[in-house]
Amino acid sequence: MNEQQEDNYWGMPLKTYCMLLHLSQLSSIIVPGLGFVLPIVMWATNKDKNEEIDRHGKVTLNWMISLFIYSLVCVVLWIVLIGMLGFFVLVILNLIFAIVAAVKANNGELWVYPLSIQFFKV
Repeated sequence: MNEQQEDNYWGMPLKTYCMLLHLSQLSSIIVPGLGFVLPIVMWATNKDKNEEIDRHGKVTLNWMISLFIYSLVCVVLWIVLIGMLGFFVLVILNLIFAIVAAVKANNGELWVYPLSIQFFKV
């Protein structure tokens, strides 16, 4: 296999793929649930082919699982109306974090999402 083929993942260069791995979690804006499924599929299909993809995927999954847990807490807190504010904050944080992580990935850097619980070691 030549060098050019190895550097392409789903037809994209490594940095672009890692960037889209982070941004893919925002696809739930268009199709509900896709923002959870797409990053997992992107990570699982290429994690064994490149260590950088594995690291970016683990960071993204750590954030997604943490976000889910924080969302469950907001559901419980919805009763006292604080949960609504919590959901709003989570939506804004998810948007900001995904964009920052994507920009860093496009620059060849790994950015660990603040507030994420480390389920997968990076």
